[in-house]
Amino acid sequence: MAANPSEKKETRFYYPSEEFAQNAAIPSMDAYWALCKEAEEDYEGFWGKLARENVLWHKPFTKVLDETNPPFYKWFEDGKLNVSYNCLDKNLENGNAEKDAIVFEADDGTVTRLTYRELHKRVCKMANGLKSLGIKKGDRVVIYMAMSAEAIIAMQACARIGATHSVVFGGFSAPSLAERIENAGAVAVITADEQVRGGRYLPLKAIVDDALAMIDDNKVKNVIIYQRTGNEINFVKGRDHWKHELTDSQSDVCEPEWVDAEHPLFILYTSGSTGNPKGAQHSSGGYLLWAIMTMRWTFDIKPDDIFWCTADVGWITGHTYNAYGPLAVGGTIVLFEGVPTFPHAGRFWEMIDKHKVTIFYTAPTAIRSLIKASTEDTMVAPENYDLSSLRLLGSVGEPINPEAWLWFYKHIGKERCPIVDTFWQTETGGHVIAPMPGATPLVPGSCTLPLPGLSISVVDETGQELPNGQGGILVINRPWPSMIRTVWGNDERYKTHYWPEELGGRLYQAGDGAIRDPQTGYFTITGRIDDVLNVSGHALGTMEVESVLSAHPMVAEAAVVGKPDDLTGESICAFVILKKELPEGENAKDVAADLRKWVSREISPIARPKEIRFGANLPKTRSGKIMRRLLRVIARGEEITQDISTLENPAILDQLKKSL
Repeated sequence: MAANPSEKKETRFYYPSEEFAQNAAIPSMDAYWALCKEAEEDYEGFWGKLARENVLWHKPFTKVLDETNPPFYKWFEDGKLNVSYNCLDKNLENGNAEKDAIVFEADDGTVTRLTYRELHKRVCKMANGLKSLGIKKGDRVVIYMAMSAEAIIAMQACARIGATHSVVFGGFSAPSLAERIENAGAVAVITADEQVRGGRYLPLKAIVDDALAMIDDNKVKNVIIYQRTGNEINFVKGRDHWKHELTDSQSDVCEPEWVDAEHPLFILYTSGSTGNPKGAQHSSGGYLLWAIMTMRWTFDIKPDDIFWCTADVGWITGHTYNAYGPLAVGGTIVLFEGVPTFPHAGRFWEMIDKHKVTIFYTAPTAIRSLIKASTEDTMVAPENYDLSSLRLLGSVGEPINPEAWLWFYKHIGKERCPIVDTFWQTETGGHVIAPMPGATPLVPGSCTLPLPGLSISVVDETGQELPNGQGGILVINRPWPSMIRTVWGNDERYKTHYWPEELGGRLYQAGDGAIRDPQTGYFTITGRIDDVLNVSGHALGTMEVESVLSAHPMVAEAAVVGKPDDLTGESICAFVILKKELPEGENAKDVAADLRKWVSREISPIARPKEIRFGANLPKTRSGKIMRRLLRVIARGEEITQDISTLENPAILDQLKKSL
C-alpha cells in the first residue's frame, strides 16, 4: 500500500516546553529510548517489573508470558487480582477517598460529583444487587446505556463480581443489540428507560425489549433499568427490575471476586469485513496494566489533573480511558451526557472552562465540526472561553489531518499544550503508537513512535519488513499484555483475521496501512487495508451495511465503499441496484431517503450512507466479481485510469457517477 503521492510531506516540528519535559513521566527522548532498550534486552523482565510495580495482586504471578500456544498468548496467568479493587479500594487506602472520581455533566448542564468513597459504595451496592439475582463469576452481562456515571458503575460492578460485561453503544438498533446479546450468551441486560442527548429523549428500554423478542434461545433472565427520565416504559414483571429498587437496600460493602489474570474482563464487539461483528475478548491483568501505563506515559497524568475523554463508554476508548485507566491511577474524570453542539457549539469549551479540565482527549471528527461551527458563529469560538487550565491535548479514533491538528494546537492549546495523536484499536486495548508528551517532537498528522515495549513494523503482503518511506501493512511483531485474547466463541476467526498465515502466522495484523518517515522513523497511518470503514472514529464493516441494504424489499444488490470526508474523516457511499427500473428525479431522492432510514433503523444512524448512487448493475468482472477499486474511484470523483479490460459492462460506470 503506497502513500498518496499528492499528500504534502509534513516537515514542521513542535517540541515540548522545558517546564513540561522536566515534570513528565518520560522527560526526554533519551529516557524513552532507554525504556525501549530495556524491553528489547529483557522482554519478560520489562513487563513483569511493570506489572509488579503498578498493579495490586491478591496472589502474585510467577510466570510473565506463556508462548506455548501462539497466537493464544497468556500473561501473568497464575496471578490473581480484581480490576474493581485496583480502581476503587486502592483509592480508599491511599488518601484519595474524598477526592472526586467522577464529575458528571448531564445534557441540561446539571453536575453530579462522586468521590472515590461514594463511587465505591455505589459500585458495591450494584454488585450486591447483581449477586442477588444470581449473576456470578463468568456470566456475561450486556450494558446498553448512554454516557453516564451509571454506566461506569455497572461496568465496575460486573468487574467486582467477576462477571464479564459487554457494553453496546446506545446508538445501535434492536437487531444489532440482539446479535450481540445472543453471541455473548448474556444472562442479563443493564439499561435505562431513556437517554437524553441534545435536548431529545431517546428510547433505550424499548429497544432492549425489541431486541430480546428477536432472540430465539433467549438466555436473558433479568433486565435492570436505571430510571433516567421517569417516562413510562413497558415493564415485564419477574424479568425487569428498577435499578434503585434493586440496589438501595443492598449493603455498601462487597468483597471483590479474585480472578485469574486471564479471566475475561469484557467482550467488546467491533465491526468486521464479513458483516458479523467480532467480539474482542480482553483479559483482566494485562488489560489493566496497559490502561495504567498509558495513563502515566501517554497522558502524563498527575494527581491534580482533571481528565476529560469525550468518548462514549460503548467504544474501547470509553472503556480504557473513562471506566478503568483514570480510576486505576486515582484520577478525576469528567463525563458528559450530551453532544458538543447543544445547546450551542461552544459546549466543549464552556465545560473545559467550568470544570478546569487539564487533559482533553477527543476525536478529529469533533475537532473538525467545531472548527466549522466557530467559523460560522464567532460567539461559540474557543477564544470566548478560558482554556488556560489545559496542559495536554489528545486525538483518538482516526488519523488527524495536519490542518485540524494545527487548529487544535493553536486555538485550544494556545501553542503550549502538546498533542498526543494516539493510534490504537479495540483489539489492542490501549495506545500502541503515540507521542510521549514530555519527550517526543511532534509532527502534525503523525502518531510518531511506538510506546515502550511495543515492537511495530511496516511489512509487505508476505510479511517482509519494508524500508522506511515505503507504505505497507502495519503489524505488531510480539505479543503484548493488553492484546485481544480471542474473538468470543470463534478462535479460528481470531487466528485467520489477526494472525494470517500469509504473514507467517506470528505477526499481529492491525488492519491498517502505514508508512514510516525515512528521517525520523515516525509512523503515519494511511487507512484501512480491509473492508472496514472509519466514520467519525466508528469502525463499520462494508459487508454489514451492504447486507442491510440488500435486505430492503426494493434492493436487488448493493456495494458500499468509503470516501474521504472533511468532517467525518470517511463517509459511506452506497451503490444500489433496485429490483425495479432506475428511479429518477424526486422519486430517486425519496427512495434514497427511505434507504437511509432503513440503514439507520437496522444498524445505527452512524451507518447511514451519505451518498447513494443508483445503477442498472454494478461494475463486475466477467466472472461476476464486483470491481470495488473502480467504485472507490467513482466515489472520490476521480477519473478512472486503471485497466478495465476485465470489466464486463463498462457503460455502467457513467451511470454510477450520479450521486444523491
